[in-house]
Formats: sequence, structure tokens, C-alpha cells
Amino acid sequence: MASATAAAGLLGRQLKQMQTDKDIPGISCGLVDNNVLEWEVMLMISDECKFYGGGNFRARLTFPPEYPLLPPKMKFETPIWHPNIYKTGEVCISILHPPEEDKYGYESAAERWSPVQSPETILLSVISMLSSPNDESPANVEAARQWRDDPKEFKKRVRKCVRDSLEGEW
Repeated sequence: MASATAAAGLLGRQLKQMQTDKDIPGISCGLVDNNVLEWEVMLMISDECKFYGGGNFRARLTFPPEYPLLPPKMKFETPIWHPNIYKTGEVCISILHPPEEDKYGYESAAERWSPVQSPETILLSVISMLSSPNDESPANVEAARQWRDDPKEFKKRVRKCVRDSLEGEW
């Protein structure tokens, strides 16, 4: 149980740092039910983000007791249409994959989770992913197909997600 205690201490410090750091605009974090292993996150996407700009997307980070040796899971609670986000809201991004060799040979171990990552680097990577989807290894095949083959419809669907995120229509 010592690792869960260590994880809680580290996450408490990381949360406090993120809440006081003025250099990470557009990210707000807090605990769910006072549980340091469960964070509620609000990503307020800058207008500079090509498709998702202006959106406010709520997500949850769930950390394992083995953190930082193992990565957290991230799941959007606000519906979002993106090639690297499952329809359930779960985020599929390399740095959230466990630190082991990819059995499919797609990702190198260097692209996957390592203990030097932090909640801040995860969230900044996810914001970057919103601007630059990886359609070669999609979590949402339909969104990836639309991103590639019908960008006008993709943009239309994403803009609806942005509007809904602002109106709480989910």
C-alpha cells in the first residue's frame, strides 16, 4: 500500500502546482469526491485550435495506485467527435499507453507512458491531439474516415460538439 500513499502524495503536489501555475491557460483541475486518484478536468480550448477552438470540454483523469509507474486513464464526459477518442469518451494517445512494447509494433516504447510524464504533460498532449489527429491508428474509425474523406462534414460535426459543450447540451 506504500505505492498508493506515494502516488497520493505526488498527485497532491502535482495538482497544487497545476492550480497555481499561471503558464497553463485553459486547463482547470480539481478532485472528484476529495479523491486524489480521481480528477475532474475542464479543457477550455483556445480559439487558435483549428476545429475545437472555443469549446469547454469536461473530462476525468483516473490514476492507478501504481502511479507514476503506470499511466492514468482519461475519459471525456462532454461528447466529442475525434479520431483518437472512442465513442465512450476514452482517450487513445500514446503517452497513456502502458510502458511496454507495443504488441502490434505501431508505437515505440519511447512514445508510451514513462514516469517523467505528469497530468500537465498529458493534458497538453491531449490539447495538441485535438489539433492534429492521428488517423493512422484511430480509436473512432468513423471519425477518422470522415477527417480524411469528408473534412467539411467533420468540421460541421465538431462545431456542433463545441456548441453543445458551451450550452451544456449533453
